[in-house]
Amino acid sequence: MGLVQRTRSFFKFVLCLPVALFVFYFTSPSFRLLIGLLPMDKCSLQSGKGLILDNGLDASLDMMSRRDVQTCTSWKAPIIWEGMFEPDLYDQMHKREGSSVALTVFAVGRYLDAYLKTFLSSSEHHFMVGLPVTYYIFTDEPKKVPDIKLAAQRSLKVIEVKRHSRWQDISMMRMKTISDVIESDIRHNFTHVFCFDVDQVFTGRFGSEALGDSVALLHAYYYHLPKRFYTYDRNPKSKAYMETGDFYYHAAVFGGSWKSVKALADACYQSIMEDKQNNVEALWHDESHLNKYLLLHKPSRVLSPEYCWDNSIGYRADIRVTRLVWAPKHYDKLRIP
Repeated sequence: MGLVQRTRSFFKFVLCLPVALFVFYFTSPSFRLLIGLLPMDKCSLQSGKGLILDNGLDASLDMMSRRDVQTCTSWKAPIIWEGMFEPDLYDQMHKREGSSVALTVFAVGRYLDAYLKTFLSSSEHHFMVGLPVTYYIFTDEPKKVPDIKLAAQRSLKVIEVKRHSRWQDISMMRMKTISDVIESDIRHNFTHVFCFDVDQVFTGRFGSEALGDSVALLHAYYYHLPKRFYTYDRNPKSKAYMETGDFYYHAAVFGGSWKSVKALADACYQSIMEDKQNNVEALWHDESHLNKYLLLHKPSRVLSPEYCWDNSIGYRADIRVTRLVWAPKHYDKLRIP
């Protein structure tokens, strides 16, 4: 084999290696366990007083209580982990300040029957307990929304939406729907918005410590991986194109003040529509666009993977509690091709 051929073979090997490792990671439990041993970056702050604060209480966050994980970002936003905060203090502060939360969730097609009742029932036990919460349920079959007994200060609104022919379009078009309902309703009645995928179950406190101006979530599969393995959209033709980023964020959970969430939803929808006009579709649809937006507009608060965990990853010493977990996925039966 000549020098040129050997060189080409070497570069093919180097380029294919990340792909092979990526596939292996998602299919091998033992490899995922090893990935969990890779160290995260460390927070440079000694106390919460060095943060760019979402609220005054954030100064009390114990940045050194979790030496096993990264507790702040390079732009001095907190990354919230178990052990860093006093739950009662956050609850008391948000009650005093009159914080209220709109929760948006889409239950379209077979997802309504498979997941919505469990999602809502578990939320009543764990999501923002003690604060005013209204569920905004977007569905193509309003009559099938289950009747859930709600606690005081909690209510439910059902909004009928069109069922798109592909699940990818359902995923991407939710950004416009979220923006529209914030403009018409939520902005007049709530201080904060959280947006969730429906195929999840609350298993522990998902409380007021998660409230902030702009809230993003570390993806459970990527938070220990080197950045070169993050699955950003690498197509330069897409508005979601990224060479690198800060973290890989999961679109299954995002939130913040109504104003910040509306800005994110508007920007993502505009980018999605520009891609459509150019016959381009981002690799991970709205999640790719969300990651691009959060690269350019840094979140003021980042949630650890405790706030959206996949039990199939296996044991991780840094996951001391799980607050929201992925429900079993049956995409072959639930998703429209």
